[in-house]
Amino acid sequence: QVQLQASGPGLVKPSQTLSLTCTRSDGSITSKNYYWHWVRQPPGKGLEWLGLITSSGTPYYSSSLRSRTSISRDTSKNQFTLQLRSVSPEDTAVYYCAGGTSGLAYDYWGQGTQVTVSS
Repeated sequence: QVQLQASGPGLVKPSQTLSLTCTRSDGSITSKNYYWHWVRQPPGKGLEWLGLITSSGTPYYSSSLRSRTSISRDTSKNQFTLQLRSVSPEDTAVYYCAGGTSGLAYDYWGQGTQVTVSS
C-alpha cells in the first residue's frame, strides 16, 4: 500500500509561487519503478496532469505548464514538491499528488488539497 498526503497553503496570491509537498508515509519515494505525479482539477473541469518525478529523481512536465513548473524531491523525508510559479486565478484547483508503477496511470492518490489563487 502507498499512502500519500499533500500539504501546503490553501490560499496563494497572484504572481506568487504555489508550493505543495506530498509525503509518502509508508515507504520510500525511491522505490523502484514508481512514478510520482502532480494532478489538478479546476472547478467544473476534468483532471489535468502537471508533471511527475521518477523514483530516480528525473522530472517531466506538462508541455503547457513546463515553463512555470518545477518538481523536486527530498528523499530523506520521502517527499516530493510541486512549485508552480507566477500563478493566476486560473490556477485555482484541487491539487492531488498520486503515484503509479507505470507512469501511465495513477494507482495511488493523496487526499487532495484545495488551492485558491486570489488577492
